[in-house]
Amino acid sequence: MAGELSNPVAADDHGRIYPVIAGGRACAVHHLRLARRHDEQAVKRSRPRIGITATTGGSTSPNSRRYADAVAAAGGEPVWLEPADVLRDQDPGSVLARVDALLLGGGEDIDPRHYGETILPDAGVKIDAPRDTAELLIARAALAEEMPILGICRGIQTLNVAAGGSLHQDLTLLGLAPDAHVQDRRTPAWKPAHPVAVEGGSRVASQLGGPAEVNSFHHQAVKDVAPGFVVTARAPDGVIETIEHPARPFVMGVQWHPERMVDHHPGQRKLFEALVAAARHRK
Repeated sequence: MAGELSNPVAADDHGRIYPVIAGGRACAVHHLRLARRHDEQAVKRSRPRIGITATTGGSTSPNSRRYADAVAAAGGEPVWLEPADVLRDQDPGSVLARVDALLLGGGEDIDPRHYGETILPDAGVKIDAPRDTAELLIARAALAEEMPILGICRGIQTLNVAAGGSLHQDLTLLGLAPDAHVQDRRTPAWKPAHPVAVEGGSRVASQLGGPAEVNSFHHQAVKDVAPGFVVTARAPDGVIETIEHPARPFVMGVQWHPERMVDHHPGQRKLFEALVAAARHRK
C-alpha cells in the first residue's frame, strides 16, 4: 500500500524519531543529515567567536593559522579581522560586534609615532601602517568595552601602546645582544629559548602554574607600562614578558608565541582556554 511504513521509525544519533516511508529511504536519510547539520551548527554557534588580527593579507599564512588552530582547540571559533575590513568601516564597534573576545597577533613593529617617538637610527623598525591604524582602533575599542583580550608578541606591544604605554624600539639599544630574544630560526619554534619569572598570584601564574620557559622571536619590548597595567612576568635580563590589567576580567599580553608551543607544552594551551572561557562568560 502506498505510504505504508515498511520500517516504522528511524532514530538519529540523539534519539529523535523520524518515519521511514516505503520507497522513501532517501528522504529519511536526508532528514537525518539535516538534523545532524542542525546540531553541528548549534555547536558552532555555542563556541565563542574570537577575533584574530593579522598582518595585512596574512590571515592564510602558516604562522597565522597557528592562532586559529589554538583558538579552535580551546573551544573558540576563530574570526579573522583584516586591517582592510576595519579601515573600510572606520567603526571598530561594528567590527567588534561580530566577536566575543580579541586576540592581537604577532607581526611587524608598531610605528613609534604612535607612542610619541621617531624611529631611532639602527633600530631596524619595520612597520605595516594600515595594520597599526586598524589594530590600535580595535584595541582601544575593545578596552573601552571591557572585552577579553590576549596580545601575543607584537600583540602585547599593541595592547600597551593602545592603552598609553611605550616600547623599546630595539633591545640592542639596551646593550643586549642582537640574538638575545630572537632564537635561531633553524630551531623548532616550540622549543623554549629562556625562562620567565612569573609573579605569584597573577593571572599568567594561574595558567602557567609558576615559572616557565618560553620561545622568543622579538627585537622590541614593552618600555613604559600603560596606566592600569602591571608587569607579571620578566625574562632573566629584565625584559618584560607579560602585562595584565588586574581590574579587567581578562586583559593580558605575552611577549612569546604560545600558539607555537601548545602541541609540546600543554601549559601554554591554558592561555587560549582562559581567553575562550572569558569570552564565553561575556557572551
